Amino acid sequence: MSTNKETGIYQFSAFDAKGKSVDLKQFKGKVLLIANTASDCGFTPQYKGLQVLHEQFGQEGLVVLGFPCNQFGGQEPGSDKEIQSFCELNYGVTFPVLGKVDVNGGNRHPLFGFLTEAAPGLLGSEAIKWNFTKFLVSRDGTEVKRFAPQDSPESMSKLITKWLAES
Repeated sequence: MSTNKETGIYQFSAFDAKGKSVDLKQFKGKVLLIANTASDCGFTPQYKGLQVLHEQFGQEGLVVLGFPCNQFGGQEPGSDKEIQSFCELNYGVTFPVLGKVDVNGGNRHPLFGFLTEAAPGLLGSEAIKWNFTKFLVSRDGTEVKRFAPQDSPESMSKLITKWLAES
């Protein structure tokens, strides 16, 4: 779906795990892969696949961003510091894992409101159904593609390659 190039994804900011604001404008011109994550979920091993994509395509312009969320079965109960340690120790994560957010409901982070509106899920639903729902955002911020939790990060490689090749 097309978005407003002037604002789009770049109008948002989020807090990193230490509470510092991260302005998404700094990622203009990059392909973004944004995932809501959790440390105690059946899909948690996808951290490994996200890290592989980060290593494989980072130099070409892919930025992977993890957003921990505790809204699905209480599967992300830890503090931001504990989450960072878990990701690094268990999966060798070096891509940014930001501060914990809500992705649905009244306290939903505005970024996820934008993403779910730009790329609705099954039957047009905007709600995120579970951990490790992933959103791929094109370099110019005009296209957003949604991937279900069961879609492996590796299955996204072909589209990532295509979008990285586009100017």
